[in-house]
Amino acid sequence: MIDAPSPTVGTARRRGCTIESVRVDLPGQRGELLARQERGQGLHHLVWRLGPGWRVCSSAVLGGGIGPRAWILNAQVPGGYPRLDPDRHLAEIAAAEGLAGPGAGLMTAADVTAYTTGHDGGVTATVTSGLGVRGWAAAAAEGEDGPPPPGTVNIVVTLPVALSDAALVNAVATATEAKVQALLDAGLDCSGTPTDAVCVAAPAPGTDTGELFAGPRSRWGARLARAVHHAVLTGAAGQS
Repeated sequence: MIDAPSPTVGTARRRGCTIESVRVDLPGQRGELLARQERGQGLHHLVWRLGPGWRVCSSAVLGGGIGPRAWILNAQVPGGYPRLDPDRHLAEIAAAEGLAGPGAGLMTAADVTAYTTGHDGGVTATVTSGLGVRGWAAAAAEGEDGPPPPGTVNIVVTLPVALSDAALVNAVATATEAKVQALLDAGLDCSGTPTDAVCVAAPAPGTDTGELFAGPRSRWGARLARAVHHAVLTGAAGQS
């Protein structure tokens, strides 16, 4: 169920660096796979240009929380990431792409071009998987202050229906449950990596509050869980 890209390629000069854009038409929203050069290294990022009228609930380093978001960015960075300002770095990449308004930015050291997708009943999950550093959430080691180094299973989900605030939070929890299930089904002895992040995007509610539930047995939560499970399982299969 991974979509084969049907790219059109163009090159633009932005802020002194050449960015080669490759449109991939990711299902569910207007997604793009883009390439950039940073300090002579070729890197990639995924962009969703949601536009107005969308809300996102996420644990993203840039634009996390719940609120209106016009775009989502999932950017690949080098292993051994040296910067201490990932939010500013993501904002710079977004600006170079002409992304305006509030957005959410994720970061990963995984190969973004190896993204995987899952689809169920109008829900789309797009996942980038970096599982080199993985383990269990409840571990004996002490936590550390400051941003962790990027590795990361990043999950971006788009739904065609509005969700209430509570349902958005519930959707993030459901996506996380489905991720862990997929990792175990792939034969990996872990619940994830220390840097996993989730973004759930849905249309903003109109006169009502939107769907009230997104748990794994609700209509939309079940679809979300199956889409995430498929995308994560596909991405993890080659890393077990």
